[in-house]
Amino acid sequence: MGLLVRQVGHWQQPRWAAVAGGGNVSRADLVHRLVQELANLAADAEGQPRRAVPRLGNDLALPDQLRVVAADLLAAAPAADLLARAAAEVTATRTAL
Repeated sequence: MGLLVRQVGHWQQPRWAAVAGGGNVSRADLVHRLVQELANLAADAEGQPRRAVPRLGNDLALPDQLRVVAADLLAAAPAADLLARAAAEVTATRTAL
């Protein structure tokens, strides 16, 4: 997770708006999708209902959202399979960026 946050933490809006590699979505959309998936995994680990993570008007907030949901996931003490899924999602996102 730290690698991804360091990779994108300094990006400005034009870089977020660029199309992600191998797809038809922006880099911001791709990272927000990861934020939502990590939030879903945290909810699953806590036995809580899944909730939509708001898409903020400024893409520069995405690294902070990523940090928050990652911390929530770790605080939920997820099972190994959920952590493996989270790691796979992060790796796939980093590759696509």
